[in-house]
Amino acid sequence: MLLNPPARAPRPQSDVAGPVPPGRVRRRLVRRTWLLCLGLVVAACLLVVVSGAVGSVAVSPVQAAQIVLGHLLPGMPWMSDGSLTPLQDQAVWQFRLPRTLLAGLAGAGLALAGALMQVTVRNPLAEPYILGVSSGASVGAVLVIVLGSAALGGLSLNLAAFAGALGACACVATLARKNGTLSPTRMILAGVALGTLFSAVTSYLTISTSAQNVVSVLFFLLGSVSAATMSSLIGPAVALAVAGVVSALLARSLNALMTGDESAVSLGVDAARLRGLLLVVASLLTGTVVSVAGGIGFVGLVVPHVARIAVGADHRRMLPVTVLGGAVFLTAADLLARTVTAPTEIPLGILTAFVGAPFFLWLMRRGDAERAGFGR
Repeated sequence: MLLNPPARAPRPQSDVAGPVPPGRVRRRLVRRTWLLCLGLVVAACLLVVVSGAVGSVAVSPVQAAQIVLGHLLPGMPWMSDGSLTPLQDQAVWQFRLPRTLLAGLAGAGLALAGALMQVTVRNPLAEPYILGVSSGASVGAVLVIVLGSAALGGLSLNLAAFAGALGACACVATLARKNGTLSPTRMILAGVALGTLFSAVTSYLTISTSAQNVVSVLFFLLGSVSAATMSSLIGPAVALAVAGVVSALLARSLNALMTGDESAVSLGVDAARLRGLLLVVASLLTGTVVSVAGGIGFVGLVVPHVARIAVGADHRRMLPVTVLGGAVFLTAADLLARTVTAPTEIPLGILTAFVGAPFFLWLMRRGDAERAGFGR
């Protein structure tokens, strides 16, 4: 006689398909954030080594790493074998490493500026290029190139670019104000219109200057880090450090602002004052980057949105991923710009536009504002 098999014990409720407890989701996202940040740091280090090996002077990745470590850790046996020539050392340390580091700083700064602007207008389509901030910074920088620093009261290229970015932000904020508050939709529309106007100004300045300045202006407007030096890293590094500290301190307030002004006020956040501070910080980042790397668009659009998809909309997790992702993205783009059509070089703005413009259209088509944490 066959005995009926014993009934299988029911599975615990936690294993049954259903909603995952919020605590488990949060721990999973935190673990993913740490792993992703670690992976991005490793990728950035590898890009530094590979970029140091690419160029007209033959240097292997191992030799590039030896040169960098030899300068960072003098007295260590990194360069004691005598196989490295002074020309190789100069190529890596004085030319290739500064441009790689500048590309990383510029990418991190533009990505962070884009993330802050997207919270300011509560729209994932916002970024310095689209809101006209990059164009305003370009106007200030081009005025210095065309007219000279003396004509602008002795303003340096960096200060003129920052002033242009801050002026563009002030114009956008003024035009977007409705009933005493900033309208996110009006900010997008005002930014697009002012960006077009500023681009027309830079075009006029370009055609009205000498032929020698035209090449410099055009190459500057398209974006490049080929003229980077160690001293040119100071401005972007300081701006990124200041903006990073401010953003980290305001991460919870950014989360509140993203849910809407009424919710933010109920949580004790002064939405109007916070928006003004975010615009100033974003202007500082954008103006500093534009002054040393030119007009590079769409970094602030692509990277923050990908970071939100990867680790969620909480700015305590999203902002570190955004900064590191922007550094890796633009460093890889610079390496690609140097190698695709070697020995000539593609301006960075062209490569980022090839990636960013289709992403912008895809983002509008899919309407991922709610899924990215906006529009609630």
